[in-house]
Amino acid sequence: MEHETHTAHAHHHGHAGAGHQGQHQGHQGRPPAPVATWATAVQATLHCLTGCAIGEVLGMVAGTAFGWGNLPTMVLAVVLAFVFGYSLTLRGVLRAGVGFRTAFRVALAADTLSIVVMELMDNAVILVWPSAMDATLGDALFWISLAVSFAIAFMVTTPVNKWMIGRGKGHAVVHAYHH
Repeated sequence: MEHETHTAHAHHHGHAGAGHQGQHQGHQGRPPAPVATWATAVQATLHCLTGCAIGEVLGMVAGTAFGWGNLPTMVLAVVLAFVFGYSLTLRGVLRAGVGFRTAFRVALAADTLSIVVMELMDNAVILVWPSAMDATLGDALFWISLAVSFAIAFMVTTPVNKWMIGRGKGHAVVHAYHH
């Protein structure tokens, strides 16, 4: 699929005529969407996974420390997953010299679908895994089920990120601010 997209793109520009050979911008002067390679998708998903993992683990630790039940602990973990997921992207975009409002919009556009898919998969695995919801921080089952849930979420989210990047969305938006 990657090869076909690249070939079609090259074929299109090959017939554009001599006057347009150097023109590689998309419609209305925008640069073309980056090529959606699996490596790019994996990098975007690892970025998302890092933020989600930090937020989820902190949420579970805090919920356990406060003696909360499963539902409030899970809600806190998901909220913190979004906070840390967006924060990592926000930090990178702000470093590019963009104002906070613009950077915040870029982070929302770049990460929302990715974090939603990751959190749905991650929490679904934990919910269906026998006894995983009742495991405590000191139980091996807690950490094993969390690691497996993140691995499954990563495998499902990576193709979503590849699809989004290929359409100029998701981390393709962030990519524009790093160059």
